[in-house]
Amino acid sequence: MSLPDIPLEFVIFGVTLLGVALFHRHTLAVALTGLIAAVLLRYVRTSSLAGIVGHFENEWVILTNLLLLLLGFAILSNQFEQSRLPEAVPSRLPSGWMGGLSLLAIVFALSAFLDNIAAAVIGGVMARHVYRHGVTIAFLAAIVSAANAGGAGSVIGDTTTTMMWISGVSPLDLLPAFIGGLGAFAVFGPLASIAQQKRSPLAATSVSDHHIDWIRVAIVLFALVILIATNVTATSIFPGLAELAPVLGLGLWAALLVSAPLRMPDWSILREAFKGALFLISLVALASLMPVDRLPLPSVASTLGLGFLSAVFDNIPLTALALNQGGYDWALLAYAVGFGGSIVWFGSSAGVALTNLYPEGRSVWDWLREGWFVPVSYIVGFLLMVAAGAIS
Repeated sequence: MSLPDIPLEFVIFGVTLLGVALFHRHTLAVALTGLIAAVLLRYVRTSSLAGIVGHFENEWVILTNLLLLLLGFAILSNQFEQSRLPEAVPSRLPSGWMGGLSLLAIVFALSAFLDNIAAAVIGGVMARHVYRHGVTIAFLAAIVSAANAGGAGSVIGDTTTTMMWISGVSPLDLLPAFIGGLGAFAVFGPLASIAQQKRSPLAATSVSDHHIDWIRVAIVLFALVILIATNVTATSIFPGLAELAPVLGLGLWAALLVSAPLRMPDWSILREAFKGALFLISLVALASLMPVDRLPLPSVASTLGLGFLSAVFDNIPLTALALNQGGYDWALLAYAVGFGGSIVWFGSSAGVALTNLYPEGRSVWDWLREGWFVPVSYIVGFLLMVAAGAIS
């Protein structure tokens, strides 16, 4: 495709992403401007509001789910932080950089059976108490990477893998994605932990110094169990329900509201969390307006490219297109589009949720500069999966 043939929608999308990279203090305004420009372009071309309304009628479930999940996990992370359990974590972790590596391993494991957004947020809350002198952007990138890598091989660990499950891909077919996830973890985990330890050493404290509010801990566990149960129910017992209503988000908020009388959440944090959630939703809505009506033929090379593309292009529509096309190695695709989003902070919902807690992470340049090991580890994990597939 020559430059004159590039659709104007892609130009708007590219300029929007460039604006996010350059003006990271005004990311919401940039994303909304790009979305409005794309909507106006479609209206000018079609002269029909009905087409635009119809488009967002098809997208509202995904967008509403993201909004409810991001806001819900913000409340959930605050409940977890107020429990004071994160303050007790340092005494349980090994000393030195191995402590940071252990924390990342916890995030990886959590994401295998929880949503990667929840795992990243919980990891960010723990890191805030473990590293009293500040969390580096390199370690933030590693937390997001651990959450995305851990969820790549689990049908309940990421929205994209859940979509594959709903479309008929067996959970067993996605398990090989853990090969890539573990291979990537072996690269970024130690590098990020060593970098973090040099700039902000692990804090030492005692569990006895803190009175843990186990009621709040139980509320967090209850909400996560409800989320898992909702996911399993919607996909196994009532297939197709998740396409009609934002059941995951509603399930999470039902758990939060039911448990609120036990320990009232700090609702005031929703004001700031809403800005970050609206930013992600604006980007997802903008991506849905792109005329991506076909993908390259399924191959190892095209799957690798989709992983890099997911760093800046929402992986949900990419996964939907791949499912419609068919013919992919689903485990390889799950790893690529799942972990590839870690390369840039807004490439995955886990990154957006974490930067709600750490706004300083909303710099594309700093994320790429300090988290240079993320794209390297992505390639290492990808090659390991290709090699394992060739051997088998």
